[in-house]
Amino acid sequence: MLYVVATPIGNLQDITLRALETLKSVDVIYAEDTRRTKQLLTHFSIAKPVYSLHQHSADSKLAEVVCALGDGKSVAYVTDAGTPGIQDPGGKLVEYCRDNGYQAVPIPGPSAITALLSVAGIPADEFHFSGYAPTKKGRETFIKKILTHSTPTVFFETSPRLLKLFDQLIALGAGERTLVVGRELTKKFEDIQFGYVQELKAHYLENPPKGELVITLTV
Repeated sequence: MLYVVATPIGNLQDITLRALETLKSVDVIYAEDTRRTKQLLTHFSIAKPVYSLHQHSADSKLAEVVCALGDGKSVAYVTDAGTPGIQDPGGKLVEYCRDNGYQAVPIPGPSAITALLSVAGIPADEFHFSGYAPTKKGRETFIKKILTHSTPTVFFETSPRLLKLFDQLIALGAGERTLVVGRELTKKFEDIQFGYVQELKAHYLENPPKGELVITLTV
């Protein structure tokens, strides 16, 4: 069986009991980042073989997982952090295994998307997830598109491009739109800011962020 296991997005204590039980019971683990996964396993005293499977891996890696399943082994797939299948090769792996007659079992858990929405203080009965904001090509089109959504939009951005994002939103007449910006979620220096684009620009000019950010554009 293939188990798709969600892992903490920051605080290691957020891992579920079921996730720990699964990681302890499988024969092999495939991971987006083996170094990070080994740190997690070491923390919880789990000793299992760990192999790499990321978005740039060849299809032969997917076949490798199917071969392991065919040999009767149980396999877990984890990503750097959060729930696999979102902005990573988890979906491709599940599809490949399914096409070869093997099913996947979800082991749910942490997600930066729902973590931010839970404290955004906005109606989130419906929302749109747009992944990472493009670095260059298609970036302006991406921003124009999220401004047209009639529901809150959640997306990822990196700190070096955050001020550029604010400038682009202001240039498109969205300086009075409201954002919720989450950084270092669940970690020691967790920071969540809520405000108009122009206000947040002023804040982050004085307090340059680090790392990856999850952002909600409200309606």
